[in-house]
Amino acid sequence: MALVINHNLMAMNASRNLSSSYGALSVSTRRLSSGLRVGTAADDAAGLAVRELMRSDIKSLQQGIRNANDGISLIQTADGALQIIDEKLIRMKELATQAATGTYNSDQRLIIDSEYQAMASEITRIANATDFNGIHLLNGNLSGENSAHNGNGLVSTGPLKVHFGTANDCAEDYYYISIGTATASALGLGHAAATKGGTGAAANAGKSISTQALAQASLDALQDAIVSKDKIRANLGALQNRLENTVSNLEIQAENVQAAESQISDVDVATEMTEFTRQQILTQSAVSMLSQANSLPRMALSLIGG
Repeated sequence: MALVINHNLMAMNASRNLSSSYGALSVSTRRLSSGLRVGTAADDAAGLAVRELMRSDIKSLQQGIRNANDGISLIQTADGALQIIDEKLIRMKELATQAATGTYNSDQRLIIDSEYQAMASEITRIANATDFNGIHLLNGNLSGENSAHNGNGLVSTGPLKVHFGTANDCAEDYYYISIGTATASALGLGHAAATKGGTGAAANAGKSISTQALAQASLDALQDAIVSKDKIRANLGALQNRLENTVSNLEIQAENVQAAESQISDVDVATEMTEFTRQQILTQSAVSMLSQANSLPRMALSLIGG
């Protein structure tokens, strides 16, 4: 190579190598400081796209877990209220059995019936008052078939939809909680209950125990009411078990997707630290050689001066 003074090609070469090494050192520093292998689209365009889709799924799955747990809390609230209603029904059957015997006179049966009606009113009050986050659970608002659900309005109607998936596929992403009506009239008890088929006491079974015949007829009505209430509770128990299994599945799914996202996105610290050290040495070497290359043209001055 000729000794020239118009161009310092060795310095230019050292500068280019310094720029390359320093840029790679900057990338390694960013990766190590952020913990991300893919920090920008330039790092891995395809990997970035896959990672962002996975991150959105992870967030949706985590929210789905919270949604399912909220559904479990709602079911437990309804079941707790039904447990209190169960106690009232047992007491009403006890009162009906008491009024059905012939050792009480009419005045005493009226007194017994007053407590019976009070229990019926309390059942209705509990059913109308039980709510979860402002959603009434036992007054019939959540009853009906799944197809009765309508979420088009500001207030949804019909069975409650619990959404826990990452998309909108009914087979995978949500299902419904339907809760039957648990008011006294719906259970066929108290003055507000509908008149049944038949005549005489049978037609008014469950409405009152003010007479011996009505008390005897009400025993069957109370048995039916307890069975109806137990069906509601059994359905809620099955739904709670299903939601608990769903939560377990979602937690495993979120964990696995998180692991896959980490493989794409996160930096391998050991490997990147090796690269960082390599680029650091190259950068320091390039800086040293650039300094040497910048001093070489002085050799030409010594010739000119000589």
